[in-house]
Amino acid sequence: MVAEHDRLGRLLGIEVVEVRPGYAKTKLLTKEEHLNGVGVVHGGVLTTLADIAFALAVNAYGEITLAIHLDISFLKAVRRGVLFAEAQEISRRTRIVTCDVKIQDESGELVALFHGVAYRTGHPLPQSEARLKETPSSSPGENPSS
Repeated sequence: MVAEHDRLGRLLGIEVVEVRPGYAKTKLLTKEEHLNGVGVVHGGVLTTLADIAFALAVNAYGEITLAIHLDISFLKAVRRGVLFAEAQEISRRTRIVTCDVKIQDESGELVALFHGVAYRTGHPLPQSEARLKETPSSSPGENPSS
């Protein structure tokens, strides 16, 4: 999968919780290294956590799909704990995919909102990456956005 080859995600310690076409959830246990100069989780770390969930959700169909735009709003400063990014595709057209990602802390409080737009290339992911890691709550071909 895309996440297996995401070097920055591995470096930061981002884990994949769930993936299915149009949906993905990632997790990060925050550490000292994730903090910025004023002691809160760095915006780049939050953006990367959301971006990986976004990439997993839109690439889970097995087609190379690349981000062309993203924006993020930081709603709450976080100093410690577990963070989750949950990506949900909201529109899938011939070439353009739109996805919203919520980042929440372990209590479910909203930390940030991410919005991404991606371009569908029409090219399949390499065979080794096209395998979905289905979880018990999902089934092959299930699309939660329909």
